[in-house]
Amino acid sequence: MTVSTHPDRITLTGVSATGHHGVLDFERREGQPFVVDAVLHTDFGEAASSDNISATASYAEVAERIVGIIGGEPVDLIETLAVRLAEAILSEFPVDAVELTVHKPEAPIAVPFADVSVTVFRERARGD
Repeated sequence: MTVSTHPDRITLTGVSATGHHGVLDFERREGQPFVVDAVLHTDFGEAASSDNISATASYAEVAERIVGIIGGEPVDLIETLAVRLAEAILSEFPVDAVELTVHKPEAPIAVPFADVSVTVFRERARGD
């Protein structure tokens, strides 16, 4: 059997939903798109040997959870949203770590820009 020194990864790119996050009143009132990229670090060993989805994180369920949080309770900062998302994924799915980027492509910025994003990395505490 081969042993990997790097974690296996599940990557979700471009999971999007409308949220009402932001500091400004119109952001809370009107909402805007948020886009999330998530990399879930885990070990595929058990899932690969059993070929059973219950032994891994279902990317469909993770994507639904991301959309639910984006559309849920508003926060002022996308940093808060990113941490909330990462912590939910860690607590609800069998992953060891998550790297998550929240994009706010329609942020209220007065100059031309392509994107605004924040990235967080969280990992499960040893012994969890």
